[in-house]
Amino acid sequence: MGTAPGPRAGALLLVAALATACTPPQLERAESRRATATAKEAAEPTAKPPPTAALAGHGFPPTAAQARDQLTGLAVAWGKNWQTYKRSAFGVGWSDDTDAPGGRNGCDTRDDVLRRDLKDLREGDRNPCVVLSGVLHDPYTGQKLPYYYRRASQIQTDHVVALGAAWQAGAWAWNAERRLTYANDLDVLLAADKATNYTKSSQTPDKWKPPRKEYWCEYGRRWTGIKTKYALTVTAPEKLALQDLLATCG
Repeated sequence: MGTAPGPRAGALLLVAALATACTPPQLERAESRRATATAKEAAEPTAKPPPTAALAGHGFPPTAAQARDQLTGLAVAWGKNWQTYKRSAFGVGWSDDTDAPGGRNGCDTRDDVLRRDLKDLREGDRNPCVVLSGVLHDPYTGQKLPYYYRRASQIQTDHVVALGAAWQAGAWAWNAERRLTYANDLDVLLAADKATNYTKSSQTPDKWKPPRKEYWCEYGRRWTGIKTKYALTVTAPEKLALQDLLATCG
């Protein structure tokens, strides 16, 4: 008759029993769960959003010479269907879910505009998409406008060729996806002074030009580039005004 195991031997037997209770399939499942968790952590985004250089379409805005050539190719027609325009036709709010410049980069469209247009930029540490502070050198007026996250600001995001103007120039015939793309295309957008943007509204260059004449050349280049990119029409007075703007380029 054998003797009873001592306390230390009993502890070893208990460990052995627990070890044998975990069958090979259970070990495999546990290892699989650990591998999955490790892979998920490795997949978490740690890099910053794309650099500022990616926040514009290739070759945009066109040079003055390119813009002059593009302007000659734009169809001339009076606006249509202005009475049917609704802002909601271009989507509700900003969307990153488009193939326009800046699309699908994980950042809100407005944040992309601020990251591109503001100077002395300070981005969030945990979320570099968010702009915490910066200064806008307003292209329309030349004013220096400060920006602070979660504070009232004099900065708005302007559609250079406003949605209403685009609607009358051909966007009325687009599908919803193309309108959403246009509304979130960084080539169409500029950070600008709020009061000046309100004054500009949906007016075309024959009715409104930036108060700061030094910006007339680029304004004409951008406007012509947008109309060309989206095959939008121009009115006869609008085309003449664009020719005048581009003439300031020298």
